[in-house]
Amino acid sequence: MPAVTGDRDGMQYRRFGKTELALSVFSLGMMRSLASASVFDDTVVAAIDRGINHLETARGYGQSERLLGQVLQRLPAVTRSRLVITTKIPPTPDAATMAQHIDESLVRLQVDAIDCLAIHGLNTPEHLAWVRDPQGCMAAARAAQVAGKVRHLGFSTHGSLDVILGAIETGQFAFVNLHYYYFFQRHAPAIARAAEQDMGVFIISPGDKGGLLYTPPARLKTLCDPFDPLHLTYRWLLSQPSVTTLSIGPASPEELALPLAVGDRTEPLTPAEQAAIARLADHAATALGAEQCQQCYACLPCPEAINIPEVLRLRNLAIAYDMTRYGEYRYRMFENAGHWFPGRKGDRCTDCGDCLPRCPSQLPIPALLRDAHDRLNGPSRRRLWG
Repeated sequence: MPAVTGDRDGMQYRRFGKTELALSVFSLGMMRSLASASVFDDTVVAAIDRGINHLETARGYGQSERLLGQVLQRLPAVTRSRLVITTKIPPTPDAATMAQHIDESLVRLQVDAIDCLAIHGLNTPEHLAWVRDPQGCMAAARAAQVAGKVRHLGFSTHGSLDVILGAIETGQFAFVNLHYYYFFQRHAPAIARAAEQDMGVFIISPGDKGGLLYTPPARLKTLCDPFDPLHLTYRWLLSQPSVTTLSIGPASPEELALPLAVGDRTEPLTPAEQAAIARLADHAATALGAEQCQQCYACLPCPEAINIPEVLRLRNLAIAYDMTRYGEYRYRMFENAGHWFPGRKGDRCTDCGDCLPRCPSQLPIPALLRDAHDRLNGPSRRRLWG
């Protein structure tokens, strides 16, 4: 079980599972495009100065690996020695491609070894099959580990709970990066299973993917008062010992201040924080009434491949907390993001009724799907040639 291992400059550190690494409870994620190489440098240095020791990038993040490698070369040796570098490489069906990609990341990062290598986007049953294949990508990852090119292996995922649990059960990984937030608790069983296997747990972008909480709607702010909604969701996560670190993705040094204000707050939730969390739950139950989707997932699979629970989760949030902008942001990813955000939109419903007898809440699912689509799809855009 991860434990608090100390603090520096207001930052707490936790053991990253069986890796035995002590990571800052906030990690600097580098997916967002930064304005320039100088802003990138300044943001990395500012994060390190604030106590962040875990820097996370990926093969697919544009020039991020290369820019990070340049920054690492300029850091004082004593500073560089405190850092943990994670990069992520997509799964491949063969070992040779993975081996090549690992070597390319080593060159871009200008390091002799990658501290933590995550299989990036282990999202589908096919990806899981590649990981299980003795001659697949994990053969190359393990060979790189034996050769000293990689120290620890993990995976990141935007996949279903079944895929995540399947990947954990392979026993090949020391850590996992996944989605898990107050407003999305579906993956709680994966958090629990990872803890049982002493895996480090990295939460993907709880401020953005967890609800666009840097700019929360007024209703949500009122319900969370006297706490900032962003800080409350961070506290909800950091109060759980199984969670090691949370990703933040600032575009400039100035954007570090708000999230890191709770970098030293890993204790259990206070009574006032618990009351705010309870207030959120109570308000949702009242606002949604008999139309609240309980996120049991019994409605799946849908013959039209609609991601019914996710569509209805976004509807829940829009109605209960006025999180419509977040709902639109996520809803418009359906049919546009492939296996990173699978499923079709609510207007694809054909009223077949297949889901209705399986819903324990007896929700009028087809009607709710159409309502969600009307709320979240946004206005149609006039084509210039139409």
